[in-house]
Amino acid sequence: MQNNILEIKNAKFEKTQGGFITLSYNGVFYERVKIIRLFPFTDPDRYLSVRDGNENEIGVIEDLKKLPEETAALIKAQLELYYFTPVIEKIIGIKDEYGYAYFHVMTDRGECKFTINMGANAVSKLTETRLLITDLDGNRFEIPDVLALTVKEQRKLDLFL
Repeated sequence: MQNNILEIKNAKFEKTQGGFITLSYNGVFYERVKIIRLFPFTDPDRYLSVRDGNENEIGVIEDLKKLPEETAALIKAQLELYYFTPVIEKIIGIKDEYGYAYFHVMTDRGECKFTINMGANAVSKLTETRLLITDLDGNRFEIPDVLALTVKEQRKLDLFL
């Protein structure tokens, strides 16, 4: 793939009735494009890869702030769907059984239960206190600051730290 900056003046993004995004760029129409963050944790609104249906990169949006407001809102909405990551606010329980961990948590989106494979690097340390947890279905959950949890909740996470 070639990283080339998308010329915004030549790009027209639109939303389809089905909720997808199309792109007209330099005379070529792309029926459905996918927007991927190249730096999802450190710089989520800059360097966004625009890809066609075959995952070929069309170009890179350098900065979401440089787009017209309507286009930026359209792309942000797509990114929120793609990178949906509930924030874990409270750990109700974690049960470890046969190589799997069964989480029961409260998130900013409500109560949730999910399962992770303990041998599959399902818990990633993004910083010393920030965790990203990926369940068996590929759903992501974030703990922005482990130290903000109670001591009891932190002990439940000891297996993963």
